Amino acid sequence: MAVSNVSFASQVSEWVQETNNRLIAVFRTSASMVIEEMQKTTNQGGLNRIDLGHHIASLQVGINTPPQDAIRKAPTTPARPFAMGVVDASIAGAELGDTIMASYGMAYSLRLEYGFEGTDSLGRTYSQPAYAFVRTAAQRWPQIVQQAEELAKARVAARNS
Repeated sequence: MAVSNVSFASQVSEWVQETNNRLIAVFRTSASMVIEEMQKTTNQGGLNRIDLGHHIASLQVGINTPPQDAIRKAPTTPARPFAMGVVDASIAGAELGDTIMASYGMAYSLRLEYGFEGTDSLGRTYSQPAYAFVRTAAQRWPQIVQQAEELAKARVAARNS
């Protein structure tokens, strides 16, 4: 029989820490995957709309506080490309129990999500259909968490083989 120099208490402590790390990884990965789902355009198999890219590029993330970027009017020139790495860097600081908030900074983003029928305060008439990209991604949270869990299991299995 092999004798281990590691005490049972330290083995349990290590197991608890590894479990906590996996929970955090699934939480962060799930949040990132929901945001990726929100950002997928119709030509990528998602629901979001792309025009000059300002709406998609205006996505911002806050941890335990709403993102601070102000709502702004869309310029007429193409936007800088959206970088998921910036979102993931923000999410990397989130811990269990934190609230990750993602929002769009463009003034017309709400119209894209919910649709708008009628005349706005500037006298412009719209017949904007709802794309529901945020609500639909949020509704998929249970399935996305399950996908993130499977990814975590696969990483552990690969590490242990």
